[in-house]
Amino acid sequence: MSKQRAAVIGTGQTKHTTKRLDVSMAGLCREAIDRALADAGVDWPDIDAVVLGKAPDLFEGVMMPELALADALGAPGKPLLRVHTAGSVGGSTANVAASLVQAGVHRRVLAVAFEKQSESNAMWALSIAPPFTMPVGAGAGGYFAPHVRSYIRRSGAPDHIGALVAVKDRRNGARNPYAHLHQPDITVDSVLSSTMLWDPIRYDETCPSSDGAAALVLADEAAADAARQPVAWLRATAMRTEPTTFAGRDQVNPQAGRDAAAALWTSAGIRDPLAEVDVAEIYVPFSWFEPMWLENLGFTEQGNGWRITESGDTELGGRLPVNPSGGVLSSNPIGASGLLRFAEAASQVMGRAGDCQVDGARTALGHAYGGGSQYFAMWVTSATKEW
Repeated sequence: MSKQRAAVIGTGQTKHTTKRLDVSMAGLCREAIDRALADAGVDWPDIDAVVLGKAPDLFEGVMMPELALADALGAPGKPLLRVHTAGSVGGSTANVAASLVQAGVHRRVLAVAFEKQSESNAMWALSIAPPFTMPVGAGAGGYFAPHVRSYIRRSGAPDHIGALVAVKDRRNGARNPYAHLHQPDITVDSVLSSTMLWDPIRYDETCPSSDGAAALVLADEAAADAARQPVAWLRATAMRTEPTTFAGRDQVNPQAGRDAAAALWTSAGIRDPLAEVDVAEIYVPFSWFEPMWLENLGFTEQGNGWRITESGDTELGGRLPVNPSGGVLSSNPIGASGLLRFAEAASQVMGRAGDCQVDGARTALGHAYGGGSQYFAMWVTSATKEW
């Protein structure tokens, strides 16, 4: 049985910031949900199921928050699923919600993801030593910095590439009213002069800690056709996972990411991603991950991702604009960061990305990764349902 067509018919997100002291987790989610429902032109009775995404519970210290949040999510009397795939969870949440529509189980599904980092300390939460696993000694940056150093050594990338990405994404984020960081005057020199946190990752090459939420309304073909405005058709989705540690594991270019991308492009009928994708929202929490993921996703061969960045091809107006919304470097409510990438990709092909809109965007990639670069979720959205 073939998949049924599915589409994003509405998106919503909060203003991301360091601390949202005016709302609880429930209020944060509801803010994004209400905006998504309004954008889709539907109300609570039109939603058949809810899929919630959330990064590790230790980030806020609230175990199984979906139980307390069910009422705020509009879930009483409806199926409620909780998804958790570490930092990629927002992307996985969107894909799980999409699968319920594509399988013909539900007509309209609400996907929502959030993080309220101000209520705990993610650095501490990522630095514990759980039983039977290797400890992460200095948060995510401490874990990933050696991988960045390996990438630089293997590719021969110049030292300023990370700063170029940071400047691009933060200037893009200054166009986005929902973005946490607005730094329109950031420069390569200012990035390179910022504090070194985890060699070679500097302070201004690092994502912020944000409170925020995002939501999507996904619908079947009939509901999407009846929508009052353009929708984003799902052309393909993919998810892959690999263990944290195994012999010969390549954390610079993870196998799960390569496999997910290959499956995505095949399913979407895309032979040359760099030529056929108009815009990409890629999960880049540390600036050096842009060239790394460009290679992992198959936009270019290994060792050449930094050349695409340096050439300006990933700038707004370039060959492949990457993160016109400002990306994770501008807003990072961890549980929602992946869903934001997927929502921004959908908004691009709907022509509703505001000042971040890429002219003529018809095909867009949403990408998320999580854990120790072991969870990957991706989708391709299209402005039309025929491709």
